[in-house]
Amino acid sequence: MAALTARSPQNFAALCSQVLQWPTATSQNPLSHFRVMLTHPATKYRSFAPIQFTQRTWPDRQLTHPPIWLSTDLRDGNQALAQPMSLDQKQRLFKLLVEIGFKEIEVGFPSASQTEFDFVRSLIDQNLIPDDVTIQVLTQSREHLIQRTFQALQGAKRAIVHVYNATAPHFRRIVFGKTQAETIELATAAAQLIKDLAAQQPGTDWRFQYSPEVFTATELDFAKSVCDAVLDIWQPPAGLDLADRKVIINLPASVEVSMPNVFADQVEWMHRNLKHRDRLVLSVHNHNDRGTATAAAELGQLAGADRVEGCLFGNGERTGNVDLVTLAMNLYTQGIHPGLDFSKLDAIAAVVKDCTQLPIHPRHPYVGELVHTAFSGSHQDAIKKGFAVQDPDGIWEVPYLPMDPADIGRSYEAVVRVNSQSGKGGMAFLLERDYGLALPRGLQIEFGQVVQQAMDAQHFQSSGREMSSADLWGLFEQHYLQPGVADEAAWQYCSHRLEPLGQQGDEQCIWTTLQYQGQVIERQGQGNGPIAAFVNALDLPIQVQAFEERSLTAGRGAEAIAYVQLREAATGKTCYGVGIHRNIVTASLLAVISGVNQLEQAATTLTV
Repeated sequence: MAALTARSPQNFAALCSQVLQWPTATSQNPLSHFRVMLTHPATKYRSFAPIQFTQRTWPDRQLTHPPIWLSTDLRDGNQALAQPMSLDQKQRLFKLLVEIGFKEIEVGFPSASQTEFDFVRSLIDQNLIPDDVTIQVLTQSREHLIQRTFQALQGAKRAIVHVYNATAPHFRRIVFGKTQAETIELATAAAQLIKDLAAQQPGTDWRFQYSPEVFTATELDFAKSVCDAVLDIWQPPAGLDLADRKVIINLPASVEVSMPNVFADQVEWMHRNLKHRDRLVLSVHNHNDRGTATAAAELGQLAGADRVEGCLFGNGERTGNVDLVTLAMNLYTQGIHPGLDFSKLDAIAAVVKDCTQLPIHPRHPYVGELVHTAFSGSHQDAIKKGFAVQDPDGIWEVPYLPMDPADIGRSYEAVVRVNSQSGKGGMAFLLERDYGLALPRGLQIEFGQVVQQAMDAQHFQSSGREMSSADLWGLFEQHYLQPGVADEAAWQYCSHRLEPLGQQGDEQCIWTTLQYQGQVIERQGQGNGPIAAFVNALDLPIQVQAFEERSLTAGRGAEAIAYVQLREAATGKTCYGVGIHRNIVTASLLAVISGVNQLEQAATTLTV
């Protein structure tokens, strides 16, 4: 491991040469030659020291309103792309951000390249910036870069100049070789130059932003000192509302180095101790190195931050910026409108993917293809029951769905999908939604076993397929409906005629024509209703255990459906039959025939 700490280019080249000569891993253990994780990582990595801050109040607060949002998709997000966006893609994404509702958008680093400079100019020269939108640009604390930045912004109506310099101790020591005093001097010189250049362009409504880079790894007292020194130069005016304040102090977690509660302590300490706190906007800029950027940004707001910088869907350097879609929708599902419009989230995602050429993970919060989808049988059953009782004007309470997919432009098509892990609830949900079949619970259980057998069959196992609602309907038709499964040997209904018996008409007589084993059979029976009369006419050892009838609710016009549960007297075996017809009596008789055929196919003792 000593070689891994080598600093010189020669040593690094030698190390690379050694790595290239390592033998390949064995097929039995593909990692056998690459075990470099330490048994005792504390010998290499230092735990982040806790903040000694007993006056914290953020744990007792809750979010009640959205922050000021700043999108940095066109700057931090763009510089993190393997292939940065073209001018056309940038303009498309800028337009999208405006449509979503962002009022502050970081559009680039105009001193970094001619491409960045030209994009900022295109927004200004082509008058693409709405009057209520403020563009922000980034610059390092270097004179020629700041000069170039102001050239890019000439003629802008409203602009934020965002300047930063490295303040964290390892940056001061390793990268720049500067003392704390020299670091403060660099920041204040940049702040003064920005103030002077802004005064030369009075036609622009200027705002200034400073970031101590990397705030999360900077000593708190030094972070305060350098920010205070910048504030002394900029002298933010008093008495302005939050939205009109001219100075922003941004606290970047450019590298996430601690748990989010520690970040919240850092933010609240700055919130309580910064000079001119009531005259400035306190902002946070979280990255996701530890996978907790969302939590850190939310806790940062509890700790006093007024503003959040981030990217749509978490784009950005390394592990990405905090995901503004997730933050905004988290507020929405707590009953707080985020001030951003994600009601067409799939369309937004399509534009972002096209502009960035980055995919969005199917499990990504809110927008992922599968985030509103349940495959698990118990989950599907709970969702089905939740939809059945959900008040369309009431509080959303559907189990396993923290929000209504319709609120972000999603249909219910993908809420439930059936695979080998699914159960009766999912199957029943799809059949009711797409075919109007409201199956009795007993039939759900029975048909669920049929579905599971089909999912276990070679056809689905080998292809790894899901079972669509069309697949389910086909299976249901094949298994239950006449004449779908009826071969020439099975029972088939042909016709019937009913007549009342007696003065009250309580009894009914039925004459029916059937086909069985290729032979036409005429039968007559009577009973206290059409079904009883029909069962008596069949003269089979069966009993009707349950009967339901209802109108089909989707796609079948005026047709009715009947469900009959039959019990075989000799064995006690039960099964369901189903019939569909425009006439409810005919549908009921078809259901009885369907059930009889199910019992016969199960090799029972039924005989004519």
